[in-house]
Amino acid sequence: MTTPVQYLKNVGPQRALLLQKMGLKNVGELLEYFPKRYEDRRSVKCISSLEPNQTETIRGFIGALKEFKPRRNLSITKAWIADGTGSIPAVWFNQPFVKKQLEQGREIMVHGKVDGKYQALELTVQDYEIIGKEDAATGPRILPVYGTTETLPQKIFRKIMSGCVQQYAPRVSENLPGDLLVRHQLMRKAAALQAIHLPESWEEMKAARHRLAFEELLLLQLAILASRHREEKGISHDKDKEIFTSFQKAVPFPFTEAQKRVIGEVFRDMERNKPMARLIQGDVGSGKTVVAAAALYKAVRSGFQGAMMVPTEILARQHGQSLSALFGKLGVEVACLTGSTPGKEREALCEGARTGQIQILVGTHALIQENVRFKNLSLAITDEQHRFGVMQRGKLQKKGVQPDILVMTATPIPRSLALTLYGDLALSVIDTLPPGRKEIKTYAVKYDLEQRIFSFIRKELDQGRQAYMVCPLVEESEQVDLQAAGELFERLARGEFKNYALALLHGKMKSREKDQVMEGFRQGRIQLLISTTVIEVGIHVPNATVMVIRDAERFGLAQLHQLRGRVGRGEHQSYCILMHHGKTVESRKRMEIMESTNDGFAIAEADLKLRGPGDFFGTRQHGLPELKIANIFEDLSLLETVREEAHGLLARDPGLATSPHSLLGSMVQEKFKIFT
Repeated sequence: MTTPVQYLKNVGPQRALLLQKMGLKNVGELLEYFPKRYEDRRSVKCISSLEPNQTETIRGFIGALKEFKPRRNLSITKAWIADGTGSIPAVWFNQPFVKKQLEQGREIMVHGKVDGKYQALELTVQDYEIIGKEDAATGPRILPVYGTTETLPQKIFRKIMSGCVQQYAPRVSENLPGDLLVRHQLMRKAAALQAIHLPESWEEMKAARHRLAFEELLLLQLAILASRHREEKGISHDKDKEIFTSFQKAVPFPFTEAQKRVIGEVFRDMERNKPMARLIQGDVGSGKTVVAAAALYKAVRSGFQGAMMVPTEILARQHGQSLSALFGKLGVEVACLTGSTPGKEREALCEGARTGQIQILVGTHALIQENVRFKNLSLAITDEQHRFGVMQRGKLQKKGVQPDILVMTATPIPRSLALTLYGDLALSVIDTLPPGRKEIKTYAVKYDLEQRIFSFIRKELDQGRQAYMVCPLVEESEQVDLQAAGELFERLARGEFKNYALALLHGKMKSREKDQVMEGFRQGRIQLLISTTVIEVGIHVPNATVMVIRDAERFGLAQLHQLRGRVGRGEHQSYCILMHHGKTVESRKRMEIMESTNDGFAIAEADLKLRGPGDFFGTRQHGLPELKIANIFEDLSLLETVREEAHGLLARDPGLATSPHSLLGSMVQEKFKIFT
């Protein structure tokens, strides 16, 4: 399976480079590059029964051929196909090379869309095969359609894949135990790989997909659940009730019932002698940080240290400042460590953590670096977990001797995804917002109302409030998006907001510059902050009352909800304005959902249904490995079956080290590095 793709039939050095750009370097990776959909070519239509606006397959003989260029950069090739019931022109656009392959009198199979043009029908060709040619498919069948590039057309890719499957799929060894295959009536892996790429029937394709999705989800669940099946003795924290009482006195506001309930659940876990593994879910602004602070205080009062890892430097500093202010009253030493902490300060912080002088250390992924050691870490907290993933959580855990683990997320996660991302964690939900919070009024508007929106923002700024204006930024078009944000800032600073204090914030700025801008906004010196999505997570500015999101159709619902949560944190009425060019039914539906509810869980469910789990957390932000064939939302019942199977396997063989589980164990290890 490690054979380089270059040595496959129909590849060679040039095509090998194109395949490598798609992430396909060897035979094993190519075999697991699954079709995104299929086209059923078994149903061949008679030409006389064709109707407009249908995608059909016809088979007939080539008659007259024509080629013409109506204008520059447009060439049209037409071949009249006849099958005994009628004839129709098949049309190729901008493919002049096609004419050389078409011979009058040859039999051809053509697949494409039937168009009605000037009272006559034409077939716009999507794919074709000359019958009897060496590279033709063997008659009508279900054809796989792959995600390819312009430089590697579908037909050529399909030919490469077909050769690879026929030569190598039968050699793939079985990695699932025999009893499991029998119990769940699963195909063997070699047969499944052949059937997923070259299916004889829909039933065979579905059975192959089921087998491969089962394996993919099983490996993922084994990785996630492995920690639960290790018999580990944890740290038993102090049960003294006075710890909660003195903490409650130090907090300058009353706890909600939901906060009290979740603190109780966390404290009970911490008092047991088994390591805690708990996920706290709470909508934006629900008060998760106070729960985390209570847990950190319990760890310190029990004679240990606590660590809190967050995804961004701005958030690390914000948490560091708020926890320092709170714990200063309680005599607890808090420090903050990030990637940009200067060398001498970093050394001092590392020394303080090692000796135990620093009792609580807040930071970014800098916390999991080699040189950071703790004297006696008993609690590790990760905030916004989906940005870290299972592996980094494990690294933080290894900084102590079986410390308790607390994970917090402001992204309300539907149960199906929670099972997958956090299968090893018990769940707590903070389901009420603090009293006095006003619901954010949300409006979706088109760009023809832009000047009215600017006027509304100026009115809010004149009353002493502040506003955000967010521009989309995606990896695929990062440079263009950055330029657009910069141009908007220049236009507004010189025009509609020339009498106001503006600032621009984007991900390419140095950490110190970002911090200076955010600090200026927090202190009220900056009135309008124009930003790319770097403000999405956790920034707390109670005086900000307006969130304008430009090109809102380019965001997912969960992300829009997160951004909306940056306002509505103070006593004044807040507003979220979604400016959009939405033309599709899906984008209009997203805007309607945002206008109709502030409930994060309802939004998360809708987002998952609309976009699927692959995009749920945005580009590369979640800890979930990219699933190649399983779909968490559609395969929920399969996921639950697989979880039970994973529990059973780990109960019998916690390290997956003995036969017949060792091959499975080595695959989990190779993919997730979980048993080190």
